[in-house]
Amino acid sequence: MSIDPISISSESFLNSWDFALDPCETTGTSFLGILCTIPLDNNSTSRIMEIDLEGDELEGFLTPAIGNLTELVALNLGRNKFRGPVPETITNLRKLTSLQLYENFFSGSLVNGIGFLRKLEVLDLSNNRLSGSIPSSITSLRSLTQLDLSNNELTGKIPQLNGLWQLNSFDLSNNQIYGNLPEFPLKIKTLSLGHNLLSGHISPVNKLRRLRILDLSDNRFSGAINKGVFMLPDISHVNVSVNRFTVLEVVEFTDKATQLNTLDVHGNRLRGHLPVNLITYPNLTEINLGHNLFSGQIPSEYWPRLGFSWRSLDLEYNYLEGPVPRELNRTLEGVRGSFARNCLTCPKDLQLCLGGQRPASECVGRKGGGDHS
Repeated sequence: MSIDPISISSESFLNSWDFALDPCETTGTSFLGILCTIPLDNNSTSRIMEIDLEGDELEGFLTPAIGNLTELVALNLGRNKFRGPVPETITNLRKLTSLQLYENFFSGSLVNGIGFLRKLEVLDLSNNRLSGSIPSSITSLRSLTQLDLSNNELTGKIPQLNGLWQLNSFDLSNNQIYGNLPEFPLKIKTLSLGHNLLSGHISPVNKLRRLRILDLSDNRFSGAINKGVFMLPDISHVNVSVNRFTVLEVVEFTDKATQLNTLDVHGNRLRGHLPVNLITYPNLTEINLGHNLFSGQIPSEYWPRLGFSWRSLDLEYNYLEGPVPRELNRTLEGVRGSFARNCLTCPKDLQLCLGGQRPASECVGRKGGGDHS
């Protein structure tokens, strides 16, 4: 590493590094942040196996010399101010199980030889300035359980990742990735692809039976938010907001095991009536259906849920009509959300209606339509 000495604070582990000494032969408070191998016999020597300088606010570059530490198992330089490219020699570290370079200023493309690091279980390069496409060699990392490339400037398509059969968390949010969804590993539990340029339908998600958290927000997906998503047994959080969906298929759920807690579909082109079947999800507490084209009346079945199991309901900027019950004023303490900018008849002083309704001219000819699923 090439580090600007001015950036080394008094609390930094680097202050304990004396380069006149062997880091693997010292004890006590020297060489903090370094762990070494234990020699098996008198003929072998200790080698550096772990470097952890997380959060030291160090400034500088990661030099090609990093590739000489071939016994390295874990490298954590997260939350520093390293800049420049990640050197290609990092692919010499064939024993690495954890590589964490998140929250720095690394730039350039992902190293093409990343696929040589076949023992990697954790790869976190999030919150940098990496660009270019995801190298196809990443599909060789069959030991990966966590892959985080979020908050970079990556482009291109998502490679086929279904060979990474142990992967349970994949975060590619806040990049410039385009194209359709590929097939994903079936063990995945968290899938975060928000704030990209992805398009097409989302049916590949239906196969992910262990999925708990799904974030596809702010993309260009279209067609239906299909019932397969709602039938995933472990799903608890679904955010498919700010896309181009036109249909919301909420299946009636009779199995008490459903875990769905949060549903956010705001900012799409959903039309028809609000889905009555939402009331069949016993763990649901937060719902955002705002900024769509829903019409008709708010289902009467919604009212008993508000203020009890439902703690947040956003319906703003639709074309909903009809009366809102006066009794809601007594049950809505602590309930978040908004019914504003619809065509509703609201009781005075109802907090959820603050912001007013649409002018009558916007509500004419918008009545009814669609199913009630």
